[in-house]
Amino acid sequence: MLSILGFLTIIVFLSLIFTKRLSVLLSLIIVPVIFALVGGFEPKEIGEMILTGIKQVAPTGILLVFAVLYFAIMIDTGLFDPIIKRIIKLAKGDPLKITLGTAILTMLVHLDGDGTATFMITITALLPIYKRLGMNKLILPCIVALSAGVMHLVPWSGTLARALNVMKTDPTHLLIPVLPAMACGILWVLSVAYWLGRQERRRLGIVHLDYDHEQELSENQKRIRRPQLFWFNGIFTVLLIVALVLGLVPPAALFIMGFAVALLVNYPSQVEQRKRLQEHAANVFSVSVVIFAAGVFSGILLGTKMIDAMALSMVAIIPKEHAGYLPVLVGVTGMPLSLVFTPDAYYFGVIPVLKTAAMHYGLNSIEIGRAAILGQMTTGFPLSPLTASTFVLVGLSEVELADHQKFTFKWALGTTLIMTLIAILTGAIHI
Repeated sequence: MLSILGFLTIIVFLSLIFTKRLSVLLSLIIVPVIFALVGGFEPKEIGEMILTGIKQVAPTGILLVFAVLYFAIMIDTGLFDPIIKRIIKLAKGDPLKITLGTAILTMLVHLDGDGTATFMITITALLPIYKRLGMNKLILPCIVALSAGVMHLVPWSGTLARALNVMKTDPTHLLIPVLPAMACGILWVLSVAYWLGRQERRRLGIVHLDYDHEQELSENQKRIRRPQLFWFNGIFTVLLIVALVLGLVPPAALFIMGFAVALLVNYPSQVEQRKRLQEHAANVFSVSVVIFAAGVFSGILLGTKMIDAMALSMVAIIPKEHAGYLPVLVGVTGMPLSLVFTPDAYYFGVIPVLKTAAMHYGLNSIEIGRAAILGQMTTGFPLSPLTASTFVLVGLSEVELADHQKFTFKWALGTTLIMTLIAILTGAIHI
């Protein structure tokens, strides 16, 4: 019963946002509450599940609020203007060069394994260029998502940390055998970026962009620029990102302090400080509130044990004579199941069951872990409504989640399928 309710919750939720009959915000709250009530759970129990889920996402929500405010202040000061000018100069108005540059930049930035930081940095720097060229606004989050997804296989990412923990192994046994697959995944992403860029070049042509960036700014934008503080803002931002990567300070606390310093130094007047906050308040609220709604969704799925029931149901439907295909099945389904399972639920709930089943059938259980990381919350995490960073991506890109998922899903699934095929051919997983 719980398994059916769990799958129905996911199906109804995805149907509502894909058809745009209900906003993502309301769907994340209303759908799980209704199915929890149908499952016989008391309102008080549901309320406790909601609070538990919100507590779990609270650090990310707070991080998002102050990180978005911080980078918004940096945009106001003009910190990214030289980067934008440089990229435009190198691309020479060619959409193909822009898309390839987007993929390469994202892969480099995502070497730290932090999706939220990657999305904030890349989208903030590149969105003005895409707007200026008139490119399809869904291409930027698509390429960034694909690039971050394949690079999320680095051993210090949250996903790999979970996989290593559950499989009770080290990167040498889990990750090294799938490196050829990862390399092919990177080539696939670059190929997709090339294809999308070529399509945009055909549509738009090569746009002449020999223009003075200053002339593109409004009078208010010129007024709030702080060129005299460029080096301070640049060095301070680099130090902030280094501290984030090294984990010197909890991320939320880091950006709270960073935002306070940035606002005070660049805009010491309290009147200007209020104006800056008012200017960005709507964007911050619209992005961050969805994070807490996602906490409601995951809190109820976990609290009702729907996710546990779904995991057991999935294992139960595998016929014994087809058990040898289990690693391949895990690899192929990993990316789509990122839309259904949180990383904790999948790696701490589903994978142990699949690992035990593999051992029962005489398979090498480590292959379950290798197959899982080829898609589940790696290539799939930037599309999942269950990860906070997805809402950072779509919010900063100024696109709807449903539109992003429709546009990007086939390319992300392609990444997983390519990597699974290479993993089979190289012996990382067997049939």
